[in-house]
Amino acid sequence: MARRTFSDRSGERWEIVVQSRSEWEFAPVEGNPAPGRLVAPPGYETDPYELSVEELQRLLDAAVPRRKPKGKSPFLDG
Repeated sequence: MARRTFSDRSGERWEIVVQSRSEWEFAPVEGNPAPGRLVAPPGYETDPYELSVEELQRLLDAAVPRRKPKGKSPFLDG
């Protein structure tokens, strides 16, 4: 699974994790307080190492923040 570290325009650091061919995750690293984000990778490239910083920034700008699950899990006791 490919991983790449990337600094956005505000200096926050992200690790790009390839989850599948149709989903990449931007995971915050090194003190970045932002939530993780999911994005569909560009159709022309499957490896985040092949994208420029500008292309990664556009993907991050369009990414959907990850949300915590709502409510309690029905599988937990209590």
